[in-house]
Amino acid sequence: MKKKIDYYTLAKDKMDIILKLEKQLENTTISEKVLDYIKIRVSQLNGCAYCIGIHTKDARKKGITEDEIYLLNAWRESNIYDKKTKLVLELAETITLDIQHGISDELLDRLDEEFSDIEYIDLVLSINQINMWNRLSIAMGNTYNKT
Repeated sequence: MKKKIDYYTLAKDKMDIILKLEKQLENTTISEKVLDYIKIRVSQLNGCAYCIGIHTKDARKKGITEDEIYLLNAWRESNIYDKKTKLVLELAETITLDIQHGISDELLDRLDEEFSDIEYIDLVLSINQINMWNRLSIAMGNTYNKT
């Protein structure tokens, strides 16, 4: 993709709204580590190199290990993520890849056992927010250049 648009400048008023939502989502019931997992995994699913680069770099600065980052692609087969984290990753994949079929009652039942309604809302909003960022970044031609 050749086209790259400076949407932060050209659509400042709209971007300010998105950034306010991003700031609001920092006030969440979900741990920062799990939020980082969401950002990385959803970005992987969407193929957003820019967001993968940014979020893995941020995660490393926060102390998330290389194994935790690398194994997100194979979280089901890994024993380094706990039950709740795996549920979050399953929800993130469902919302990102298969939401047109809804969320199964079986998954909702498992989520209800581990998360309150407000935690579930925070998870869904956080997952949708990174999906929006990924799609915006890809559509606007952002690329990741290691610096």
